[in-house]
Amino acid sequence: MATTRTGRSGIRGRVTALRDRPDRGQSAIEFLGMTPFIILIMLVMWECALIGYTFSLAGNAADVGARKGSGAEHGARAACRAGAEADLPKAWKDGAEIRCRRGGGLYEATVRLKVPVLAPGLFDLDVHIDGEAGSALED
Repeated sequence: MATTRTGRSGIRGRVTALRDRPDRGQSAIEFLGMTPFIILIMLVMWECALIGYTFSLAGNAADVGARKGSGAEHGARAACRAGAEADLPKAWKDGAEIRCRRGGGLYEATVRLKVPVLAPGLFDLDVHIDGEAGSALED
């Protein structure tokens, strides 16, 4: 038995049927409309990553500062401050507030860092992250 094909069947028929649709190119327009939202979501996610990284940097800087201050024989405050600033990247080092003090049998360090903004001209995120650490005094 022989099969016959009509003009609308087969691959050529499907392509022709798709070409005749009135909503041709709609997905491209929808993608262009969603592009600003996609970029905004990516910026927000990156800013969240910067906040998390700032938590890590503040804790590490406080820990290093406390260890350096507890082990210094003279100039413990200067050693603490230098140790806390040593590994901070420039974007975080500019606004860093470092406090070093002796308390009980511990040398304590507190580091306050401002979260940098990915796009400074668009908005200012005024968020500060505190990191605290203590280290036993070495006498």
